[in-house]
Formats: sequence, C-alpha cells, structure tokens
Amino acid sequence: MAAASPHDRSRNDDEEDPVDQMISRTGCAELHYAVQECMAEHQDWRVCQNQVQTFKDCMMNFQKARKQQLMKQLQTSSESSPS
Repeated sequence: MAAASPHDRSRNDDEEDPVDQMISRTGCAELHYAVQECMAEHQDWRVCQNQVQTFKDCMMNFQKARKQQLMKQLQTSSESSPS
C-alpha cells in the first residue's frame, strides 16, 4: 500500500478549513467572508479596500488583546513561582 502523498491537499467536504477555524477563533470571520465576497464579485482587490481594512483592524485588535492576555499570564505565573 502506497503512502499518501504530502502534496495531496484534498480533504472531505465535512472537514473545516484550518484557516477558517483560525479566523473563527479571532471573532473576525464575518469580516473575512466580506473580503472574500467582495473579491469574488469584483475580481479587483483595489475595490475591496474598505473590507480589507476593516478585517485588518479586527485582526490587529485580536492580536493586541491576545498579546496582552499572554503577557498577563506570563506575569502571573512568574509572580507565583518561587525565585
């Protein structure tokens, strides 16, 4: 039996795209879909700059909040561990 090719990107229709899963966790999925819809409709990224900027702002806000959360966790764990 031959091993699966590492280049085989096929997947079952019931499997969710890992990128979609990641974006869903950010809370920015609807804005991501708006960018995709605009791109599908206009086929020109320049027309979709408002959607792109809104999505970018959402992702930046998520990243900033996540960084603050991780820094707080790091600070809390370093305070609770004996020196």
